[in-house]
Amino acid sequence: MKRYRLLRILTILAGAMGADGVILAAAAAHMGDAERLLLPASSMLLFHAAAVLAVVGLSERGIVHPNGGMAAAFGFVVASALFAGDLSLRHFAGRGLFPLAAPAGGSLLIASWIVLAVAAAWPRRE
Repeated sequence: MKRYRLLRILTILAGAMGADGVILAAAAAHMGDAERLLLPASSMLLFHAAAVLAVVGLSERGIVHPNGGMAAAFGFVVASALFAGDLSLRHFAGRGLFPLAAPAGGSLLIASWIVLAVAAAWPRRE
């Protein structure tokens, strides 16, 4: 039951990421100089929202090890928020979240993809 709750939470977070990605894409399209920061932020959220949903499905079906899959999916959520949040704050407020927030998010995304690959290489045994 606990894993089911985590899968639902990840699905909710993916929905929020997708909505935020679309909002940032619209802002980038309608605000003069917004493309430089908001388009990469939008892309990161939209791409990883879909990745979170895919990992939820893969984990639920046992194609990837559930613990590794959950770690990767939560990594995608946190890292995308760091990356997109930093770029968005730079655009709207003129300052970032904290020094190196976007690179930290990018590094966490890379690590999360590696965790997903390992989770796929060692799925849960039946």
